[in-house]
This record gives sequence, structure tokens and C-alpha cells, in this order.
Amino acid sequence: MDRRSVIRNLSVASATPLLPLPSISMPETTKRKFQHSVCRWCYKDIPLEALCDMAKDSGVQSIELLNPPDWDIVFGRGLKVALSNGSSLGIPKGFNDPQYHGQLQKEIKEVIGKAVDKGVPQVIVFSGNRLGIPDQMGIENCARGLAPLVSMAEEGNITIVMELLNSKINHLDYQCDRTPWGVRLVDMVNSPNFKLLYDIYHMQIMEGDLIRTITDYKDYIAHYHTAGVPGRHEINDTQELNYHAIMNAIADTGFSGYVAQEFIPVGDPHKSLKEAIKICSV
Repeated sequence: MDRRSVIRNLSVASATPLLPLPSISMPETTKRKFQHSVCRWCYKDIPLEALCDMAKDSGVQSIELLNPPDWDIVFGRGLKVALSNGSSLGIPKGFNDPQYHGQLQKEIKEVIGKAVDKGVPQVIVFSGNRLGIPDQMGIENCARGLAPLVSMAEEGNITIVMELLNSKINHLDYQCDRTPWGVRLVDMVNSPNFKLLYDIYHMQIMEGDLIRTITDYKDYIAHYHTAGVPGRHEINDTQELNYHAIMNAIADTGFSGYVAQEFIPVGDPHKSLKEAIKICSV
């Protein structure tokens, strides 16, 4: 076919009316099975009712790290509480030191009982600071102190999670500061109702290698927290982590729990939360 014939045929084709394309149902592309949560303490200056409304508008399903008296406010606004606070002793005084076992067990048993009644699925605990306690002894002490609580959690279908925190900047001397330490504790406790809270911000500071770690230890992790590194602020391109890639890795593990935003906003809180949820919705 010569050039004139090609041009003539193209002209005829272009003059032919186009038929409407058949309707195509596009497949669902999102891999995300996890839900979104936000930590209350990062928005402590905003009334809880207003935070609930802001969270709902941002696509968040839960407000977390609340004490039981605040749960009903969240439930009344149509949201869930993914994770409850535990003991009043806080972070430095934890299960690695037997002198605190009595108070920890008493207080957390009360929280677990209320969580069962209200449908709150998880309660947080901490290792406590080292204070010279060797790592293996700390693991053994934690396992011993957690044992009666884990039994109660199994009966009530509650998951107890111990948070991985950095001991370099924010929580000096904290013992559960690396994933392998937490994994060894989970293995020793040996219960499906005791797992880790993997805080992405803290573990980037302590060990990096986030995506491989999340992939390798997915079965040990029941909950995730976010924040930008450095500074613990927004998770956008003002910081060093690629949160979109990290969330894809979490989604690829089949994780179906909660990913909670735990950054302290420096910009407009509502806008920052919306942006974070968009980044994490893979």
C-alpha cells in the first residue's frame, strides 16, 4: 500500500462515527485490609468530641490510647477504640521489674475486664526501663508477670500488645527497644493473645531496615504506629521515611489490624491527619 492509499484509508476511518465502548467494571485495586486509627495524646489540646468528628472526616475508624472513662464518648460518635491504655505506672515502670508486677496485674486486669465488656480489642503494656536488668532476665521477668494477664486475655479474646520504643532519644533506657528482643518475649509467652506494637518511628531510629523486618516478623505484630523521622511530626515528604512503600509492605503481609497515626502535627491538625490517611491508604 502506497502513502496516498494509507492517507485515504485513515481519512475514511476518521470519518466513521465511533461506537460507544462497552461498560467495563474496574477491579478493586486497593490491597489494604487494615483500618486507620489515631492516637489521642497527639491531639490533647482538641476536645475529644471534636477529634472524633475530625477523625471521621479524615477516614479514620478509631481513636486510641484512651482510658476507659473516655471510651463511651468515642463509641457515641460512631468510632471504635482500637487500643486502650493499660497501667497508670506508664512506660518506665514495666513488667521487666518484678517489684511492679502486683500493681501492673491489678490495674491491667481491671482494664481487660472493661475491654471485654465494651468490645475494645487490645490493651497496651510496656517492658519498663532496664535499670541494669540484663536482656534475658528482662524477658523472663516480663513473661512471668504477663502470664496471668495473658490467660485472662485468652478467655476474653483480648490481645495484649507490648510497644517497641526507641531508647536513644525519647525513652532512654527502655528495654523493649529492638524487634528481636520483643520477638523473643512473644516466643516465651507463647500465646496468640500477646504480640508486639511495632512503632515505625521508634524502630527507624533504633534499627532501620523496616520493610524487611515487618515482612519477616509479620506474625509477631498486632498493631502499628506512625510518625515522621526525625522530629515525630507529619509523615509527608518533610521527613526521611517512604510511608507509602511501608504501608504497601504492611498490606502485602495481609495485615488486618489497625495502623495508628502517632505524629505530633506542626501544621493544621485536620489537614495533616487527612494527608496522612491518604498516604497510608494503599
